[in-house]
Amino acid sequence: MNVTFRQLQLFLELSELRSISAVARACHVTQPTVSMQLRELTDSFGVPLYEVIGKQLFLTPAGEELAATARTMAHEWDTLEQRIAGMKGLTQGRLRVAVVSTAKYFIPRMLGAFCREYPEIDIALEVQNRDGVVQRLRENRDDIYIMSMPPKDVDVVQQVFLPNPLVVVAPLQHALAGKPAIRLDELLHERFILREKGSGTRLACDRYFAGLGISPLVRLELGSNEAIKQAVAGEMGLAVLSRHALGEHLVDQSLTVLDVEGFPIVSHWYIVHLQGKRLSPIVSAFLSYLNQHAQERMPA
Repeated sequence: MNVTFRQLQLFLELSELRSISAVARACHVTQPTVSMQLRELTDSFGVPLYEVIGKQLFLTPAGEELAATARTMAHEWDTLEQRIAGMKGLTQGRLRVAVVSTAKYFIPRMLGAFCREYPEIDIALEVQNRDGVVQRLRENRDDIYIMSMPPKDVDVVQQVFLPNPLVVVAPLQHALAGKPAIRLDELLHERFILREKGSGTRLACDRYFAGLGISPLVRLELGSNEAIKQAVAGEMGLAVLSRHALGEHLVDQSLTVLDVEGFPIVSHWYIVHLQGKRLSPIVSAFLSYLNQHAQERMPA
């Protein structure tokens, strides 16, 4: 097959953006040029790689296979460029990190400090719920992933990064606020506002309650920690959230953490990447940085 690296780059952008015009803008070329290159690429394979239905572009099964291969090739090329740059005494390139939404409370600051040490490095940070991050992991879209509960059906390397304590959060004026050693059965009549099913926090919470044979009364399921905090402050119920998501000024948020027996639920953040993935010099440097500075980001 007569396939060029440029054609693979354009197709990889197409798999991400799902729009030929968007690919043209992102790659700073004309739309006819993109269309011609993609048409030649399709002719080389002899099967359709994508199709447009209505106004939406979808990859065919052959296109999905090509996108996965092109992604691996692009990663290998980036790694080569970084190694060559290292031989020249330079540290430059791109770092791709995907994190679950709760990790957004501390990872951007750590990335910012890392960038100050390595100003030539470009960072691509993707923030999604756990299901979205796991899907990106399956598709090998990023260099590393940070999540609280790595999947068991994917062959990965995982490393404990930080404790992720899950606590019971209540309105500041709640009747149990300030009470020591609250028994869990005292909360059985309370309504709970929990993260959506599939999130790492919800999985840990459900596993904990199921182990005790308890089914909490769930009033709302929300996909945002901020929305949950607002709902709790509005006295709609209690919540189980990561201590990382609460910040340092709970009183200002009209929130308090209850002293419930059995809490915090013990959980951890993990640094994850696919088994067998070759880590670039930049990724290795970032992993070392995370390990050195992890304790500085512990919640109070």
